[in-house]
Amino acid sequence: MNLNGALKDGIASAVSNHACKLYDLSFVNEGGMRILRVMITKEQGGVDLDTCADVSEEISTLLDQLDEESDEYYLEVCSAGAERELRTDDEIADAVNKFVFAKLNKSFKQMDEIKGDLLSFENNVLTISYMDKAVRRKAEINREDISMIRLAVRI
Repeated sequence: MNLNGALKDGIASAVSNHACKLYDLSFVNEGGMRILRVMITKEQGGVDLDTCADVSEEISTLLDQLDEESDEYYLEVCSAGAERELRTDDEIADAVNKFVFAKLNKSFKQMDEIKGDLLSFENNVLTISYMDKAVRRKAEINREDISMIRLAVRI
């Protein structure tokens, strides 16, 4: 199957019909099986099994209409995960007020990584509230100084 624009748009639309966002869409090969993996997120709350089943059913109907491929593949709709990577500036902006973990290209106060609440993302600068021993502090870090950022689970 070719993941052309019409198919991607149709899948994104089907996902949004369930108050979700398309995080990633790709073909993967696992255990000799070809899988169309649709990873989704939800703005409010987590992605549960019922949501995945509902989205999968709608996408399956769409694929029956649009897909002309004869090769066999499986459809997998799943959550992008509680600790998913924030790959774009839009994803970072959507994570404001959430708990994040970031690896830094350039040390900040002798730290190579930081974990805390993302307070803002403006003008390419992230403001993160973090704990330094028993004291809450704020870090302002340029986007280009971050090698990887992801959501984190607070323990």
